[in-house]
Amino acid sequence: MSTRQAVVIINPLSGRGRQRPQLELHARLADDILTSHGYRVVVRHTTAAGDATAFAREAVRVGSKLVVAWGGDGTINETATALAHSSVALGIVPAGSGNGLAADLDIPFEPRAALVVAASSTTRLIDAGRAGDDLFFNIAGIGIDAVIAARFAERGPSQRGLTGYLQLSSAALLRYRAVSYRLTIDGQVNEQRAMLIAIANGRQYGNRMLIAPGARLDDGLLEVVAVEQLSLLGIAWRLPALFRGTLTPAHGVTMRAARSIGIASSEPIPYHLDGEPRLGGRELQLEIVPAALKVRAPAR
Repeated sequence: MSTRQAVVIINPLSGRGRQRPQLELHARLADDILTSHGYRVVVRHTTAAGDATAFAREAVRVGSKLVVAWGGDGTINETATALAHSSVALGIVPAGSGNGLAADLDIPFEPRAALVVAASSTTRLIDAGRAGDDLFFNIAGIGIDAVIAARFAERGPSQRGLTGYLQLSSAALLRYRAVSYRLTIDGQVNEQRAMLIAIANGRQYGNRMLIAPGARLDDGLLEVVAVEQLSLLGIAWRLPALFRGTLTPAHGVTMRAARSIGIASSEPIPYHLDGEPRLGGRELQLEIVPAALKVRAPAR
């Protein structure tokens, strides 16, 4: 086997009738660009949850040098989870609804340009977050964040994107009420009622919505952003800051850097990891995992 094998994991992005032509087009583009940079290319495509993890684990086992995840945040999370703490670098071709991690890494959204970055850019070490037994690489969320993620995941690809996200968010905001949590942040305990608790390794959900402007992917810390119950006027007042990246601690919003976070509630806690919804027990433990993943990204 070549010592320069690259595995490209593609998640089909369109309706069933167009999947095959699109897959072939993507596979041909990936093969052309990566081969021109000296890689022997193996293309795999996902058909079910868990496929990307299985393909990436196999790539590590056989000694591949690069694994490219071509898809949305879920595909990237699955692939990155399998590559964590290995010598294999992750390349990203962002093709989802949010693409928050790719945006934070300055990876181009145009597939050809993203493949060139994967093939030839520098390798960065970034942190991960751990929630229970699972890893996340961008943002985990609790509260209305998790409710929206679950409803968003139920939609087909044609109903996603920023417009769909904002529609779901607006509807949820009208009905959702803050929940009481016991937060333990680096050993310090406090009670807090919150609509949303975001635990951020990266800065943004995607679509330039920067929930944690102070977060850094490689600083060994997670940023905890808690939003208390706000009126619609209060939410509208803060929306411009969310899109400008200037959200700061203020009335109703707290931000704190942390290495470990415990969250307890009287009811089971819905949450999401990189946009993928989960349902936990009454307690959830999260922590930073420093320097967990090698990723190809433009130099800064």
